[in-house]
This record gives sequence, C-alpha cells and structure tokens, in this order.
Amino acid sequence: MSTATVQEAIDGFVATPRRMFIGGQWVEAVSGRTFATPDPATGETLAHVAEGDAADIDRAVAAARRAFEEGPWSRMTASERGRLIWKIGDLILEHTDELARLESLDNGKPFTVAQAADVPLAADLFHYMAGWATKIEGNTIDISVPYMPGASFHSYTLREPVGVVGQIIPWNFPLLMAAWKLGPALATGNCVVLKPAEQTPLTALRLAELIAEAGIPDGVVNVVPGYGETAGARLAAHPGVDKVAFTGSTEVGKQIVQAAAGNLKKLTLELGGKSPNIVFEDAADGAVAGAANAIFFNHGQCCVAGSRLFVHRSRFDEVVEGVADIAKTIKLGPGLDPGTQMGPLVSDEQLRRVTGYLESGRVAGATTVVGGGRHGDRGYFVEPTVITGTRADMQIVREEIFGPVVVAEPFSDLDEIAAQANDTEYGLGAGIWTRDISKAHALAKKIRAGTVWINCYNVFDAALPFGGYKQSGWGREMGHEALNAYTEVKAVTTQL
Repeated sequence: MSTATVQEAIDGFVATPRRMFIGGQWVEAVSGRTFATPDPATGETLAHVAEGDAADIDRAVAAARRAFEEGPWSRMTASERGRLIWKIGDLILEHTDELARLESLDNGKPFTVAQAADVPLAADLFHYMAGWATKIEGNTIDISVPYMPGASFHSYTLREPVGVVGQIIPWNFPLLMAAWKLGPALATGNCVVLKPAEQTPLTALRLAELIAEAGIPDGVVNVVPGYGETAGARLAAHPGVDKVAFTGSTEVGKQIVQAAAGNLKKLTLELGGKSPNIVFEDAADGAVAGAANAIFFNHGQCCVAGSRLFVHRSRFDEVVEGVADIAKTIKLGPGLDPGTQMGPLVSDEQLRRVTGYLESGRVAGATTVVGGGRHGDRGYFVEPTVITGTRADMQIVREEIFGPVVVAEPFSDLDEIAAQANDTEYGLGAGIWTRDISKAHALAKKIRAGTVWINCYNVFDAALPFGGYKQSGWGREMGHEALNAYTEVKAVTTQL
C-alpha cells in the first residue's frame, strides 16, 4: 500500500473507538467504559479503547476454555496449526508499514526502527514457532521395575498443551512482545487471553484482526485491553487460567507470583534489569558506538539496556566522552518524523519516573556529563544522559530507570569487574567489548545473566532463548526453551 493509503487506514483505525476481542467477536466492555491512549509525542489523545476489567477477563477466560476443550483447535493436526501460525507471520509482513506507523504513534518509537526491527522480528517469531508445531515430541523409555522381576513394559511420554494461558505484555515493544508470547503458546496448542499494556494497546488489537484473518479459530486468542490493577490482576489470579506469562517490572512480577498462588498456576516472568556493559582497554573503536546503542536504543526503555557502563581506567575518559558526543547528536522528535532518532518516553508517568531518578542522582552528588533533564515542554521527551561520579549505593546505580540514562564507572581488572557486574539484584543481560576472545569467554562465564553479548549488543533472534537470572525473572522466551513453559509432560506406561 502507498503511504497515503496506509495513513488513511491508520486514521480510520484510531478514529473508531476500539473494542476488545473475545471469542472471535469484537465486543464492548461489560461496564461500557473506555480509556484514552495518548500520543506520547504530544500528550494528546490518540484513540479510545474499551476498558476491560474482571468481568471481561472472566468471559475471555471462558471463551478460551471453550475453544481449548470443545473447539476445533485441539482437534487440528500439528501441521494444520503450523500453517495458520505461519500465515500470521505473512500477514504481519504484508502490513509492515501500517503496523510500524501504528506502533510509532502509540509507543513513540521512530517509525524507521519499528519498520526495520519490531515488525519483521514479530513476523519472524511466528514463522519460527510455526515450524515447531510439528516437532513437539515425547520419548520412549525403557524402564526396569525392581519389585516386578521379569515384567515387561512399554513406557512413553507425551508433551501436551498447558491449557488456557494468560499473557500480560509491556509497552516498550508492544507488537513484538505480543508475538513472543503468542507464538510458542499457539505452536504448543494452547488458548490465550492477552492483556496489552494500557499505554499501548493498539497494535495488539490490530494483530487480533490479522490473527482472525489468518484463520485461527474463535476463542483461541482473546485480547482484553485494560489496566493492570483490574484486568491484569484478575487474569493473574483467575482460577480458570492454567499459566501466566508476564513481561514487566520486577515489582509487578512479585505481585503476579502472589496472585498466581491461588491455584498454583505455572508462571514465566521476564522482569527488570540493570545490565552491565563492559569495555576493556583493548576494545575496538566500535565499542563507543556499541555502548551508546546499548543504552539509547528504544529510548532506554529496554529491560536489557546497558545502563551500567564499566570502562577500563586507561580508556575511561575517551569512551565516556565518545558516548556523550553521540548523545549530543541524537535528534529527538515524534516517531513519524523521518529525521527522528529518539522518540518520547511512553507516558507522563514514565517521564516523571525518569526525571525523578535524574534529580536523585544530582542530589546524591553524581556528575551529569551530558543531558540530565526533560527535552522541550511538549510530549514526554528526556535528553540522552551520561552520568559519572557515582557510588554503588546510589539509586541511579542500583535501580532500573528505564530511560536513556547510563551511569559510567571505571574498573581495573577482570576479577574486579566480574564482582562489579554481578553486584545487582538483576541478571538479564550484559555486554563485553574486547579483542581478546579468551578473556571475553572467561568473563561471560562469571557473569550471572541470561544473555551475554560479546562485541555487540541488542542482538535478538527467534531461535535465541531470552530471560534472566536472579530477580530478572523465571523461564525463557523464544528458542525451543520457550516450548517447555507451554507444555505439560505426561508419562504413560503399559504392561506387556
């Protein structure tokens, strides 16, 4: 489609109050309420969306349960399921520009980034998981039973879908996080109730239209927008939900754990991070640009952002100055502006959170090298910021800021930096920059994190498992590891 046609489709989409998708139908909230989703570049209302709450979650869970137990989904062959999932990926690619523009409007990220990364990665995830649908396998096991000498048995295992899955996704990569959640759940034969973040519900609702167009049966995927305190809390605690998958803050993740305890539902949690990015004295020149990308990508609104920059003392001033110089050149603006390199933060709440951390750093005595405040007086923009002169006990060093803010500290040797890197309650990601690959692998083994990048950063692929150590979460997303979280193992034994 032409740019004008795409924009016309988006204008029509946001102009019409968006309903929720339950049981294959577009329905209003039981309460009749809607909420506004803002354009973060201006603060003005972008669209109105049905406000789901506990009653809507209840009917969505009921629809998913019917689809799982009575509908055609569970009777389909794995090959049939795989073809439908593949079709979702195809449709996402067919609507790349539309989805990227909608994501840019609702989230604030540059259209060029959404077009080049978010949308293709989402499509690739569905294509990758479609291939796994036919490869969910059990094992045959040769057993020996000591108390039944001479008896012969045939034993095998089955991998079966968990059932009804509640999925709660964040606002930093709305379309991509929906794909990360939905792909493995569908490939393994589950039915889903998806709650998008209240800040960014639009691409999830558009994705629901594409899922229906792909031929996924009614009730297999249900999308209920609403607030975390109402819709999200009910989904996490719902006795009819067999598993919850959540991506978001560690604080909310702990609340999810408590809510899920009622029926001991299975959980996967992809939570916060405060990732170390480590530059050795022999790092190539690309380490400076890599360090900037690690923190400023997606406005720093990335759980695995390299927000703690450690640089060998011999190159500390050079690297910090280089990252600061890059920060000064980054053009801030609306996501749909072709020249924009960094868009706004997602909401006024996030703006106040990030600027609050910047103020706490100043009060604690840290030094702001560049940035350090709000950009402009319209929209939710924060300057790319580099901070030095910190102490290990400062909030800006210990806590996840989730904005374009990096704290830089010097180090002297490998053992010292391993301890510094691990001095955090998180363990999601890490970066290492050095020409000495042996040193890099030695440090990678010492770092307690789910992902370690060497001479690169922010490299993601559907085949790579992603998740964290410590308070960065439970379980893994993507790769074949994700399939384990969406299946139950059943052992079957027959005496021969």
